[in-house]
Amino acid sequence: MENKRDLIQTLSHYQFSPESQHLDRKSARKKPQELLKHLIAFANADGGQLVIGIEDDKQDNIITGFKDGKAYPIDDFKKIDREMRDAPLDLSFEEIPVRNHKGEEDVILVISVELSSNRVIAAPNDDVYLRQGDETVKLSYEQRTQLSYDKGQRFFEDEVVADATLEDIDNELVQDFKNRFDISDRSTEEVLKARRFLVNGKLTKAAILLFGKYPSAFFPQARVRFQRFDGTDMGTGSSFNVIKEVTFDDALPSLIIKARDFIRTQLREFQYLDDNGQFQILPEYPEFAWFEGVVNAVTHRDYSVYGDHIRVLMFDDRLEIHSPGKLPNIVTVDNIKHERFSRNPRIARTLTEFGWVREMNEGVKRIYSEMESAFLHEPKYYEPGNKVVLMLENNIVSRHLRTRDSLEKQFTDFGDLNADEQLLIHYMYNSGEKMTTAKAIELTGRSRKFIVKTMKKLQELGMVDWYGANKNDRNQYYTLTKN
Repeated sequence: MENKRDLIQTLSHYQFSPESQHLDRKSARKKPQELLKHLIAFANADGGQLVIGIEDDKQDNIITGFKDGKAYPIDDFKKIDREMRDAPLDLSFEEIPVRNHKGEEDVILVISVELSSNRVIAAPNDDVYLRQGDETVKLSYEQRTQLSYDKGQRFFEDEVVADATLEDIDNELVQDFKNRFDISDRSTEEVLKARRFLVNGKLTKAAILLFGKYPSAFFPQARVRFQRFDGTDMGTGSSFNVIKEVTFDDALPSLIIKARDFIRTQLREFQYLDDNGQFQILPEYPEFAWFEGVVNAVTHRDYSVYGDHIRVLMFDDRLEIHSPGKLPNIVTVDNIKHERFSRNPRIARTLTEFGWVREMNEGVKRIYSEMESAFLHEPKYYEPGNKVVLMLENNIVSRHLRTRDSLEKQFTDFGDLNADEQLLIHYMYNSGEKMTTAKAIELTGRSRKFIVKTMKKLQELGMVDWYGANKNDRNQYYTLTKN
């Protein structure tokens, strides 16, 4: 460590950052050979770091270090891969001085494991493990076969670009990256070398895609094209109905921002008259859903597919995001919510550090939940040819129908209510607000006597709950009953 501030910052990261795709913590009391599987899992996924000497979240992340009486010697952990002669791991070790939970001077050991780009790493007993989120998962025979296929596709981002030089790197982007890790004093060359974006003096394809001034000069396929169509179908020839078309071809961190900001300007807001006669505004799609779809396409597409680029197609009734290349074989359209495998692990990790990429399956699960919460149809993933398509539908009518369906499921008598009664229940459901007598009068235009009678009926039906000191309480109100 260069200074005390760096040490504190680094230790805080290892101690308190959530365990993830790239980070795990284990006690030094754990038998070293039992921890080997976690290093293998990192190597088969995106690489990562195993911190020895800090307890996991269940033990409040306390630092027990190596002076604990039951801790294994630190040298045993440094020889953890000694049985991996046939498929060696690419490991590096760093001892970091700490004070343990007893106040003693101690150390923790950080084992960094580099990803294996071209082969599947198996344990001495031939078991294969893969890091998925914050878990180490043992693979079935079929899964490890699929993984071996996908390993061949990982060469692309690590291949060097023979005619690229440091002059092709956008130093402002690198500076932005450095600022996020408080390493501003490091040179661009040092940062790129540390992340293996600069190998033997040559820039990799990942380096150009992430930090290049003009990535499309090297990779014309590394673009995002937005097209907005008039209607619900794509016309051809003289009927070609594109009314807006923009192409983004910046380095990936900048491309993501520019694409997001532009797409926002193209999305419509729907205005509709609600049950109380007021105009309400709904966005065409939840922002998280479409933006996460774009980020996933940029992060996980197959950049080795030349001649095609990411397409965002907007129709009157739907938004489609087309990403070249099939899903990595371990991921399918059926398991995409639960399985995770990055085709471009270095790109994915860097975009994660820029703050754009979540764990893939976490993001996909939320796309589904956001669409459901907005009362829109479930998103659809499919693979027509050599590409992956995410389709989001914007059916506003569907939202109203689904709201009614939800209310009928919650309250079996909802369909038997009159128009005024349905209006009040609808309003409470959509707004989440408390219903006062005054508000009910305003919404319906009915008399106080009528509203009192109506609310009493809804209470007797078990649809609303009443709160107040007595019948004359000016602060009394009703809420929707929660089943």
